[in-house]
Amino acid sequence: MGTPRGHLTRYEAELSEKPWEEVRSAVRVKLLSKEQEVYVLAESRDRRFKERGIRLRKLRAFVERLKELRSQKTIDRDKLLKKLGAAEKAAGRFARLLEVVVPTEDQPVNPQTFHWKLNRGKYRQVHRRDGRYLLRTNQTAGDPEELWRQYMILTEVEDAFRNLKGDLAIRPIHHQLESRIEAHIFIAFIAYCLHVTLRQMTRAHAHGLTPRSILEQLKAIQMMDVHIPTTDGRVLKMRRYTKPDKAQQLILTQLKLRLPAQSLPAITASALSACSEDLSWPPSNFIGIFNSRGKKVVE
Repeated sequence: MGTPRGHLTRYEAELSEKPWEEVRSAVRVKLLSKEQEVYVLAESRDRRFKERGIRLRKLRAFVERLKELRSQKTIDRDKLLKKLGAAEKAAGRFARLLEVVVPTEDQPVNPQTFHWKLNRGKYRQVHRRDGRYLLRTNQTAGDPEELWRQYMILTEVEDAFRNLKGDLAIRPIHHQLESRIEAHIFIAFIAYCLHVTLRQMTRAHAHGLTPRSILEQLKAIQMMDVHIPTTDGRVLKMRRYTKPDKAQQLILTQLKLRLPAQSLPAITASALSACSEDLSWPPSNFIGIFNSRGKKVVE
């Protein structure tokens, strides 16, 4: 299991004396036995690059916001404190890396009374810990690679529950019969399997995309049933989907997916009365265009 960041500070001196052990490409660990438990310090190169990118982006946005507040000529101390609190909330834990000096109650807001500087000691500590996290296990005699692999399985299980409750919305369940509840869960499980398949496809063909972002983009593609009445009283039915935009087409190309071919038009008998000789658009007996849920989208 993971541990709070304070544990890393507590055992950092002892862990610094332990040698690194390579468990896989770009991942290495250190082991520290304590009583009936083992602490595992893991370091991931990819995670280090990711955390540094996030920190730099957050700090850059925080500093830009501070500059905007200082440049406002009509702002007073009370408004400054409120907006400063909102800026610190947006920056998160990275806001503590800057030491911000605010004016006192009787001072105006200017560069002499409102300024900031980087806390180099804290920044060096955070920079040194980028990509590192401390794990704790009761398996005192385990292989480092096996301990790290089991933790990765645990994170995947937690991610599965998060996806089922979030993106796939398995809850709430409004069914009362046991068979229908089981069917609801079964369909949610099938959806999760497709979700995992999509995630594997992104890793292979579209690194950097997530299933959530892909679904957000592709859900705009809609399937519609177009009903066009003919002059002899019948109805021409065509099932069509909307044309993907550039972003959607790029995702489909990256994932090597193709939309199904448009089905051929079907003409059926209609109970509508024969239309008049007036062929102006729309005809008097025009039904409309419906989407796949039966909702009229064009009158």
